[in-house]
Amino acid sequence: MSLLTLLPFIVLIGAMFLMTRSAKKKQQQAIDMRNQMQPGSGVRTIGGMYATVKEVSEDTVLLDAGPGVDLLFAKNSIGAVLTDEEYNHIVHGIEHDLNSDADVVPDDASSLTETDDSVASDDAPVDFGKKDTADAADVPADTVDTEPADAADKAKTDEQAKKSDGGSEAK
Repeated sequence: MSLLTLLPFIVLIGAMFLMTRSAKKKQQQAIDMRNQMQPGSGVRTIGGMYATVKEVSEDTVLLDAGPGVDLLFAKNSIGAVLTDEEYNHIVHGIEHDLNSDADVVPDDASSLTETDDSVASDDAPVDFGKKDTADAADVPADTVDTEPADAADKAKTDEQAKKSDGGSEAK
């Protein structure tokens, strides 16, 4: 047999070795994480329940899920051991210390859009509409007639109103 016929088998065996090695490495990390659990630490089970560790024995963990609720779980059912900050944020909604050096993101975007040089005044009206002609700009909005000018426009408006009212014509 030549080396070229054995090459696919060698590559396949090498790939299987690498995959099992990485799986064993992840398994060992999970075991180490579960062995580091101590009473008082927050955990998330593989089912997604958050609780506090009350007791740790060889194969089981007693979790405090709430006032008067103690649950006994197998040690391998713990999905993650959380830091105190992460557990308090998820379970109790307590944020971390805001006095840290990290950038603070504002709750609204107003501070991102305003500058000290150009501050918009509330006294000036803002016009978002488009003016059709120069005459429309001179006429106040209160005096504009909103009724249709001729009978054909009025009939069309009435017909649309009947259709939108759910009448028999709308079906």
